[in-house]
Amino acid sequence: MAGGLGKRLRPLTHTGPKQLIPIANKPGLHYCIEDLVNAGIKDIGIIVGYTEERINKIKEAIGDGSKWEAKISYIEQDAPRGLAHAVWIAKDFLENDDFVVYLGDNMLKSGIKYFVDNFKKSGADASILLAEVKNPKMFGVATLDKNGNVIEVEEKPENPKTNYAITGIYLFSPIILDFIEGLQPSARNELELTHAIQKLIASKKHKISSHFVEGWWDDAGTVEDVLHANHMVLSELKKIENDGKLEGNVKLIGNYVIGEGTVIKKESIIKGPAVIGKNCNIGPNTYIGPYTSIGDNTTVEGGEIESSIIMGNSTIRCNGKIVDSLIGKHSTITTSGKLPRGHRLIVGENSSISL
Repeated sequence: MAGGLGKRLRPLTHTGPKQLIPIANKPGLHYCIEDLVNAGIKDIGIIVGYTEERINKIKEAIGDGSKWEAKISYIEQDAPRGLAHAVWIAKDFLENDDFVVYLGDNMLKSGIKYFVDNFKKSGADASILLAEVKNPKMFGVATLDKNGNVIEVEEKPENPKTNYAITGIYLFSPIILDFIEGLQPSARNELELTHAIQKLIASKKHKISSHFVEGWWDDAGTVEDVLHANHMVLSELKKIENDGKLEGNVKLIGNYVIGEGTVIKKESIIKGPAVIGKNCNIGPNTYIGPYTSIGDNTTVEGGEIESSIIMGNSTIRCNGKIVDSLIGKHSTITTSGKLPRGHRLIVGENSSISL
C-alpha cells in the first residue's frame, strides 16, 4: 500500500509520497519490499495514487523489482477510498491466491517471514500482525480469545477493549474478497479493511489468527515516528565504512557509513551511529552527531546536527545546533545574527530558510 496523502507528514508529502521518505538513507518502501522478498514473496503489487507526479516518483524509486529479484506491478487507485478498496482493485492481480497486505509506512525489526510461515501452517483465512501500544485509540484494535484467535476488530475505537494495535500487515486467503464486496463506506467515507475482517469473524465459518510483532515496530506516519524509525535502524548499524576522503584532524567515533565521493573537512567530528551519503561535503568545523542520516549531494558547513534526517541535495550553513529535524530535498538553511542554542525543523522540499 503506497497510496495515502500523508497529511501528518506535511509539508514533505505535498511533493512526494510518505513511503519514499528515507530511513537511514533508504526509502521506507524499500524495507517493506525486502521484508516481502525475505519471506519468499516475489510477486508484488504496489497500490499507487493519486496524481501522475506521485505515481511516477514511486515507479522511479522502485522500478520493476529486478533489484530484489522480484516482479513488481503497479495498481492505480484514483482516490483515497480506504484499504478495503485498495485490496478490491487488486483482485485481478491476486488471481485467487493467498496474499499479504503490507502498509508501506510500516517498519519492522524482525520482518514478516515468521508471520507468513505460521499462516501457511495455521489453516486460517486471515491473520493479523499486532503490537501492544500505549495509545490504542489511534489504531485499529483487536480482541483475542485464549488461543490467540481474533474475535473482534474495531477501527480507532473511542474506548478500546484491548491495547492490541493492528500494525497494518495482514495475511488473507481469497475469501476476504467476498466480505469486501458490498461494504459500505465508513464515517471517514472509506471502505475499511477492519469492517471486512469483522464480517469474516461474524460469519463464524472462518479462523482469524493473530501474531505479535517480535522486536520493535514503527508506524512511520508522523515526523516523530519517522525520526524514531531512523533512530532504531541506526541503533543496529554495525558497520565502520568510509568510502570518502578525510581532511586534517577529523574524528570518526562509533559506527558509521560514509559514501563514495564525500569529503569530511578539517576539524570535523562524525559521531555514530550515522550515515552520510555520496558526494557530500561536511565541514570544516562541523559536528554530525548520533542518529543522523544525511542524503547524497549535501553540504553541511559549521554547527551541529544530531538525531535528524537530511534528505539530500541540500545546503546547511548553520553555526547553531539542529536537532530532531526532518529536512526535505533541495533545501537551503543558513544563519545570520545571534542564535538560540538549538533549532527543530520540519522542512519540505525546495525550501530556503535563514535563521
